[in-house]
Amino acid sequence: MASQHRKPRSTGTRVAGIRTPALATAALTSVALLSQTANAAPSDDGKPSLEEVEKKVDDLYRQAESATEKYNAAKEKTTKQRKQVDGLLDDVAQRAQKLNEAREELGSYAAAQYRTGASAPDTATFLLADTPQDYFDQNQLMSRLTDRQKVSVDAFVTEQSATMKKRQEAAESLATLTDTQSDLRTAKATVQKKLGDARELLSQLTAQEKARLAAIEKQKQEEAARKAAELARQQAAEQAAAQQESGAGSSSTGSGSSSTSPSTSTTDSSYATKAEKALAFARAQIGKPYVWGATGPDSYDCSGLTQAAWKAAGVTLPRTTYDQVNAGTTVSLADAQPGDLVFFYDDVSHVGIYIGNGMMIHAPKPGAYVREESIYYDGESGIHSVVRPA
Repeated sequence: MASQHRKPRSTGTRVAGIRTPALATAALTSVALLSQTANAAPSDDGKPSLEEVEKKVDDLYRQAESATEKYNAAKEKTTKQRKQVDGLLDDVAQRAQKLNEAREELGSYAAAQYRTGASAPDTATFLLADTPQDYFDQNQLMSRLTDRQKVSVDAFVTEQSATMKKRQEAAESLATLTDTQSDLRTAKATVQKKLGDARELLSQLTAQEKARLAAIEKQKQEEAARKAAELARQQAAEQAAAQQESGAGSSSTGSGSSSTSPSTSTTDSSYATKAEKALAFARAQIGKPYVWGATGPDSYDCSGLTQAAWKAAGVTLPRTTYDQVNAGTTVSLADAQPGDLVFFYDDVSHVGIYIGNGMMIHAPKPGAYVREESIYYDGESGIHSVVRPA
């Protein structure tokens, strides 16, 4: 499902379609510093370097998050299919009850005819059979039925045909549900395997190595925050220039005129109101743990948080990142507004809710907590797109 959203990675700097030389230079500097800090050279004992461990753990977390979104999709699909199957089975049960009642009524007709000699002795057995459609082929017996009996037989045949169709529907839906449940188990096993592998790698580090790894993570966050500040300054400059141009345009057309149409202003105001509610909810979740597959209220995964935040604003988002990326209007990063959804990676496996100034609130990864963080937390090349959901 995510394949239709994939975009080829550029060999240069990419920020949701914007190339910024200053940020590209900073990114290269950051990579160099991280390489030096991590001491990338392999150890003499053949153990992987700290940088290699860090990259492997990050990759495993990424893979686990991607599998989590597949799990979320399969779980949502399973819930819908189970509801459909239950509904069909209930329908079949009700129809079967009606058939039994109709069969008993027809049986009473046949018994009465047999007692009065109005029909052949095998009529009762035939009317009680599961295939009354064959009854119509025996014209001699039909001629002996009253109009009321004929109506009962016709209704019985119609109801049985509908019941058989519903039974087939239920069987097919049950088979589909079984396949989806298999996908759910596979995705769950994949998540657990990736997280287990990551924990195993981390458990092999010494206390000193873990401290160095934490220092690397802190340095990455600081660099990401610097990039966010740079984006905020850039956006502020663009907004100031736009306002100046707008003011000049208004003056040239006379007082009281405006370059912004009433409909545009109303739309922006409406979105801002909803976004404020979504962000208020998201901020209230800060500090709660990331748990894969969770939708709150005590823990969240990335798409579970964004879905819950916008639900608080009265907007229903799909469950997974793969679907959320299509649930709105795509905008450039330069035009991002608070409340917009920022998606990451070519497989669209992560999402955060933008709060402005290059920052977002998101549920980052296993072992972490909902927090405010730069949208450059994993480098600018990790940003996939920005979507305005309402």
